[in-house]
Amino acid sequence: MLTIQEGQAQRQVIELPCVELSFGISGKTLPADHGYGLFSSISHLQPELHQIPGLSIETIAGIPDKQGKIALTNQSRLRIRVSSDRVHLVCALAGKRLEIGGHEIWLHIPQILPLQPASALRSRIVTIKGYQEPEPFLEAARRQLEQLGIQANLAIAMNSQGEIARKTIKIKRYSVVGFGLVATDLTEEDSLKLQVIGLGGKRRMGSGVFVPLRRI
Repeated sequence: MLTIQEGQAQRQVIELPCVELSFGISGKTLPADHGYGLFSSISHLQPELHQIPGLSIETIAGIPDKQGKIALTNQSRLRIRVSSDRVHLVCALAGKRLEIGGHEIWLHIPQILPLQPASALRSRIVTIKGYQEPEPFLEAARRQLEQLGIQANLAIAMNSQGEIARKTIKIKRYSVVGFGLVATDLTEEDSLKLQVIGLGGKRRMGSGVFVPLRRI
């Protein structure tokens, strides 16, 4: 259930325009599970970002080697969403080196992009505390949507074999279980709201961040 503080923070986020900063990257590889390490490295360089309401960081896409690493490509990007009044704090990362689990990347000058509505959105992983089984998790996610006033059809994403697959993100010494989610039949307003607020927790570590399905 949403607390009063969470509700106030979400209203604050919604009232301010939210943009996405897309950084090109120089580097070769990253850990496949790098959400926590990425956020830690960013916070070390720019401590003010640590407590910004509504900040979300999408994990970086690459080609998995099936051994715990991904190879970066020319299309790999670091994407950070933030309210328009805090853009300067994120832009300060341009040209910086990030060290993530023994791997290094360098960030280029970012593009600043408005969020675009889409009728179908997908999140690679959503985590909701206390829900690690598919059906209870899906019901909890639907309740969160209802509390946010968003109408959509929600479904757990399937893997390439057409099966539900649990996903995990590692935070320090423990792993958090979640599932990929697809939201469809969204209005433009609800699509933007879901992209700004997200679902579940750990959005600074790549969880609960929704992107247009066509971008996957």
